[in-house]
Amino acid sequence: MKHLSDYNFFDPEVLVCPYEFYKLAQEQAPIMELPSSTPGAKLFLVTSYDLVRAILKDTRVFSSNFSTLLAGKEEQDDELQKISAQGWPQMNTLLTADPPEHERFRALVNKAFTSERVNKMSELIEQIVDELIDSFIDRSKCEFVSEFAVALPLKVIAQQLGVPQADIPKFKQWSDAFIARLGHTLSREQEIECAKDVVAFQHYFKDVIDSRQKQPQDDLITDLVQAKVAGERSLDTAELLSIIQQILVAGNETVTSALAGGMLLLANNKEQIKLLQTDISQLENFVEEVLRMESPTAGMWRVVTEDIKLGDVALQAGSLVMIRFDAANRDPIKFIEGERFDVRRHNASNHLSFGHGIHFCLGAMLARKEMQIAYQRLLLRLKNIRLGHSGYQYLPNILMRGLKYLYIEFDKVV
Repeated sequence: MKHLSDYNFFDPEVLVCPYEFYKLAQEQAPIMELPSSTPGAKLFLVTSYDLVRAILKDTRVFSSNFSTLLAGKEEQDDELQKISAQGWPQMNTLLTADPPEHERFRALVNKAFTSERVNKMSELIEQIVDELIDSFIDRSKCEFVSEFAVALPLKVIAQQLGVPQADIPKFKQWSDAFIARLGHTLSREQEIECAKDVVAFQHYFKDVIDSRQKQPQDDLITDLVQAKVAGERSLDTAELLSIIQQILVAGNETVTSALAGGMLLLANNKEQIKLLQTDISQLENFVEEVLRMESPTAGMWRVVTEDIKLGDVALQAGSLVMIRFDAANRDPIKFIEGERFDVRRHNASNHLSFGHGIHFCLGAMLARKEMQIAYQRLLLRLKNIRLGHSGYQYLPNILMRGLKYLYIEFDKVV
């Protein structure tokens, strides 16, 4: 029988399939110390649902201001600093901001993500979904990640931001660069490439911002350009770029991962597909169960601001905490047989995949809408969905959980 000491959390194999490790951690050490690469800073991993939720609620002791982590290796590297100096500084606006700054930025962005704006998008989402299915349905097979899961959210977010669909490949590249930096495991060459991508993103969207200031449009960037911070001033360029960056990443990577993860769950659970195809009213709950099982944001950092006891472990100020949503969402104390996929699960929507408290994902409504429409159309048009011969592969990443590829085969509904 394996013990916790047999696992290295940072091992790519564990990151790709962490659930046996989580099970042991939840039983033996729901708060466990990990080896830290930062001298003098302790690092803890938290896997229990109740403890993760408690940390998310206590923004005073568990700060989101981990932006020094996001800067990567920049502080010790002249070349990285030179590249970054060609752009704008990274600002703490949403993901890495604490109250009261966070509320100010959040209120602005909420105006741009109203239910009215999201509901107006249903027709567009359905149209994109059907066009994507049309592109592969006659082949009776596809590589689902690149042919569907990547394209849908990117097309939707490009439309929201009011930028040309032709530039979508750039958005994907920039988005991947932001995610890679968050993971905190890059070589120096990769750090340099990512830094260049960040600056390219900034200059592209600075041009869009300038153009919206001169000629407003009906899009998110115009809403942000015209918004006032606490009714006083407009957002400056660095703040706007920070918010657009987070919308771009949060608006596509996570939905891509959830769409692909859900399709893999369906391909591996034929009886659940039958349930859905005979009772489409289960669709909304199915989406929640996918989000629970496939937690696209697998983890997130928090910084401890004062000495505190969490559970029975003493944490010192300055320690780093890694909260694991993908572990919490399968915690057997909260979800009976948490590793089992069940579209009828009564408490599926209690998952923490969108976070909890003030940092609850601002795009949650849009993500749910995209997933519901996507699966509804997929299940109406495809049947006998199964894994293709080339199978699937997950990407090892500390913060994000997503499939690199997923080959499926199916029959066309006629």
